[in-house]
Amino acid sequence: MKKIIAWLLLTSLSFLGEPVYASDEDNDTLKNIYGDEDYLYIATGRKQTVSQAPAVASIISAKTIRQTGARDIDELLETIPGLHVSYSAGGYNPIYQIRGISSSTNPQVLMLINGTPVTNIFAGNRSQVWGGMPVENISRIEVIRGPGSAIYGADAFAGTINIITKNSTEIDGVEIGASAGSFDEYRGWLQYGGSIAGWNTAFSAQVLDTHGQHEKINKDMQTGLDTFIGTSASLAPGSVNVGRKSLDTRLDISKNEWQIQLGYQGRELDAGAGLLQALDTLGEAKADRYNADITYQNTTFSENWDFKAQYSFFNSITRSDLVLLPPGANTTGLPSHTFPDGVLAKPDIYERHNRIDLSSFYTGLKNHDVRLGIGFHHQDQYKIEEKKNYLPFGPALIPLGELVDVSDTTPFNQEKTRKIYYGFVQDAWDFAPDWTLTAGLRYDHYSDFGDTFNPRLALVWQTSYRLTSKLLYGRSFRAPSFAEQFNINNPVALGNPDLDPEIIDTYEVAFDYSASHNLKLSMNLFYYEMDDIIRFAPTTANNTGKQTGHGLEMEANWNVTNKLSIYGNYAYQSSEDKDTNSDAADAPQQQLYLRANYDISPMWSINSQLNHVRDRQRAASDLRPDISNYTTIDLTLRAKGLNPDIELALSARNLLDETVKEPSEAPGSIPDDLPLAGRAFFVELRKSFH
Repeated sequence: MKKIIAWLLLTSLSFLGEPVYASDEDNDTLKNIYGDEDYLYIATGRKQTVSQAPAVASIISAKTIRQTGARDIDELLETIPGLHVSYSAGGYNPIYQIRGISSSTNPQVLMLINGTPVTNIFAGNRSQVWGGMPVENISRIEVIRGPGSAIYGADAFAGTINIITKNSTEIDGVEIGASAGSFDEYRGWLQYGGSIAGWNTAFSAQVLDTHGQHEKINKDMQTGLDTFIGTSASLAPGSVNVGRKSLDTRLDISKNEWQIQLGYQGRELDAGAGLLQALDTLGEAKADRYNADITYQNTTFSENWDFKAQYSFFNSITRSDLVLLPPGANTTGLPSHTFPDGVLAKPDIYERHNRIDLSSFYTGLKNHDVRLGIGFHHQDQYKIEEKKNYLPFGPALIPLGELVDVSDTTPFNQEKTRKIYYGFVQDAWDFAPDWTLTAGLRYDHYSDFGDTFNPRLALVWQTSYRLTSKLLYGRSFRAPSFAEQFNINNPVALGNPDLDPEIIDTYEVAFDYSASHNLKLSMNLFYYEMDDIIRFAPTTANNTGKQTGHGLEMEANWNVTNKLSIYGNYAYQSSEDKDTNSDAADAPQQQLYLRANYDISPMWSINSQLNHVRDRQRAASDLRPDISNYTTIDLTLRAKGLNPDIELALSARNLLDETVKEPSEAPGSIPDDLPLAGRAFFVELRKSFH
């Protein structure tokens, strides 16, 4: 409550500025907020308003990104109701918890970049070396909370996130920028938008170099081993190791019906709190990710048909050099089994994806908008390499003396391929005035586990001029990852090639209400049932888990004046692990987010954010106290039009230096949880050349 009062105080003080000035930009405020920002494509493939879309969705615009001073998408996704960004120990990779659905590798959330999945097949997530994504080149982020497999197939399970990058019309000439701040963080970017040889061209390059925050961990997994074995190898108390370097480049060219998009993401990540939750000051991981998408889209293919064809290539290489346990570690108690240089591992994963997608809308039936699609996806984990200085012996590790290449003898996983064929149909039927029924069904055939059918039904009623009501149902699936299917030579996590996909059925009721031209409200209620959850029980992956959940999410967007806008959301969820009849654990049961943006003058504006996270319970087997609640406050002061076309921003994150922690995986590994950054300050400067 004190933090909320402090935020309200800071916000009210920020409104005490110069008198209101009228400008062309001010006159366009409502149009900017309630125009394009209210539209999305992710729900059906058609452009629709959020209120009319047959889904529970939220949008983050480029304008909001700029106002909040966000530096990475994780800071933005935390503003979505019902979505909380937690972190894993290894590399501090983000875990997007949606409606209480959470796991350490987080394969239950599908991420798209320009509509194309960036899922890595080894863990079924965005990569074990994801390393975040910068925001300067992002036009908008569309988020659906709830099922999406009827359109997107696997992994659109708890939710779908679509990141849309800027095209040539959204970048005016050349823009350069740089930022610097706490944790020795330096960022820089270059963007260009224009026409080259008749092709609409957009290019961007973004770089990051940071040492990362240095919050302390008092005890880790090695601390427990030291107590049990009688060694003293632990590096705790010690700092987490979250430094990183990244390079993101993107090229988008288009002409007439053709579009070509190329991208590269390079990452170098430090070990976080250690892959095994034992502090690692030397470990690092690297990733190179390449994509090439070629799209042909003809909106006047014939009288009642349009047509879209896309070929996508995605290649991902991850290379790790890890110290799993520190020098002096011993897992057996025998002096001859001590690791003087630590337990070392160098696992590398190479994978490539080829996909062909064909789709078409048919409008020849009165009051029907029919979409048809077919496609093929080839997933190839084409190389597994591993070097290590140990051999597993039950739960113990036996020293080999030096690093040994075990790629051809006892690797951690296998070189495998997967072929996927799919087809879907969707019909949006305006069967009566103000009523639309959207029905869809997708069929996927997997070469490893077989067939899956995923339906959706959405009834949207324009109840009144101001109120829209929705009744939604959807089924989604999450395909088993190659780690879950093909892990070998790992005594605590063995794969199972006979796994079935995880299944979720979700039921939702949603309401969107325009109280006035300046105030929009929304609320939704949801209930879901998860089945065949894949867990390593006790050491081999099996379909053993069940979970149910219910809750509500509310949003309010209020344009108080042409100068002041306020946005807020609240989310509540309760999820139950049916195997233990207890809370599903780790995810917050309640979240509150508030944001205010105020234009002090035509040049200066201030943005304030409050994020309150509470009621995170432990798993039934974890006897530690519940995870602490927290409230953070951020401020961003921005000046536009300096000397002209120069923009300056000053940001404070976690202004009141709140202690923020995310849950560690297992009791006893890192008993005090994973600390996040305290107070931090950043300065940003950008200039445009028209």
